[in-house]
Amino acid sequence: MSKPGITVRDYGRLPDGRQVREYRLDNGRGLVLTALDWGGIVTGLWLPDLSGRADNVVLSLASLDAYLAGAGSHLGVIAGRYANRIAGGSFELDGARHQLAINDGRNCLHGGTAGFGASLWRGLPQEPGADGSVSLRLERISPNGEMGFPGTLHVAVTYTLGADMSWRVDYEATCDRPTVVNLTSHAYFNLGGAESGSALGHRLALNAGRYTVPDANGIPLRHVPVEGTPFDFRRERTIGTELGYDHNWLLDHPLDGALHAAAGLHDPASGRSMQILTTEPAIQFYAGTWLNGSLTGPGGRPFTRGAGVCLETQHNPDSPNRPVGPDWPSTVLRPGEVFRSTTLHRFGVNKP
Repeated sequence: MSKPGITVRDYGRLPDGRQVREYRLDNGRGLVLTALDWGGIVTGLWLPDLSGRADNVVLSLASLDAYLAGAGSHLGVIAGRYANRIAGGSFELDGARHQLAINDGRNCLHGGTAGFGASLWRGLPQEPGADGSVSLRLERISPNGEMGFPGTLHVAVTYTLGADMSWRVDYEATCDRPTVVNLTSHAYFNLGGAESGSALGHRLALNAGRYTVPDANGIPLRHVPVEGTPFDFRRERTIGTELGYDHNWLLDHPLDGALHAAAGLHDPASGRSMQILTTEPAIQFYAGTWLNGSLTGPGGRPFTRGAGVCLETQHNPDSPNRPVGPDWPSTVLRPGEVFRSTTLHRFGVNKP
C-alpha cells in the first residue's frame, strides 16, 4: 500500500496556448484515477483483478491531440450543460425560446459542439480527508449564451477516491437566471482492461422496471415496461451483441436526494465488479455501439463496437421539452437554487 495523495503533471497545450494538466489521485489501496482539467476527462482508472494485477479499466487516448481530434466521442468527459439529447436543439423556458448548438443530426447532444467536455476547467486538489479519501475539485464558469444556454452557470465537479475502493462524483451548480442543467460522466468502462477487447461479455444489472423508447434520432417517444424485452436487466445477465444499446432507463428509486443502487457491472474473466449508486432518476446505458476503430488506445488497439460501455446517471433526455411530472422530473435551475447530484462507483472483485 502507498500513501494517499494527488500529484499533477503538464499534459499538453491547447491550440491557443493554454496549458492542460493531468491529476493523479491515489487512494493508497490500489485504486488510482487520472483526470484532465480539459473537459474533466478521466484518462485512467486502475483496479486490481483476482490475481491482484492492476489494469486501467476506462477507455483512454494517447495524447491531448488525440482527445481534441476525437472530441465527438465524448470519451471520459463531464457531459453538460445538458447531458444527452435535446430535440431540435431548442427548448422554451418561461415563455422564451432558446436555440442551442446542433451537433447530433437535428439535436443538441451533451451541451453542443463545445460543451463542458470541450472546456478548460480549474483544477483544485483537496487536502486528504481524515478517512483517507483524496479529492480533486474542478470548477468553471459557463457564460450566458454558451452553446445557446441562458444564464451564467457556476459549476463544480468533485472526483473523490475513498479508502473503501470507491469513486464518487459530486456535481454542484448555481445560476444568475433560469436555465436547464443535466450533468453526467461519460466514462467508457471495460473491467477486463481498457485495451483487452470487447466489454459485451460483461454482466449487467439495472434497477429499472421501465426504459425509454426512442425515435430514430434518439428522442424519447414513450416509457414502457422492460418485462419480456431485451431491455430487462433487473436480474444480472450478459450484455450480449443482439442489440446496439444506447437507451435511457427510468430507475426504480425515489428522487429524494439520497443515494440508491442503480446498476452493477461484472467482468467474469477478471473478477472485477462495479456497483453504481446515484441520486439521479435515470441512467443511459450505451454499449459503445458507434465505436468504429477511429479511436485508438495508448497501446495502439483500435476501439471498435463494444470496446467499452457507458452508464450515465442523469435526468431523462429532452426533459426541457416535456411537461414536468413523475416521469419527467424538472431540469430547470433558478437563481437562489443549488443544483446537486452525486454518483458513487464501488469497486470490488468477485471470486469464482
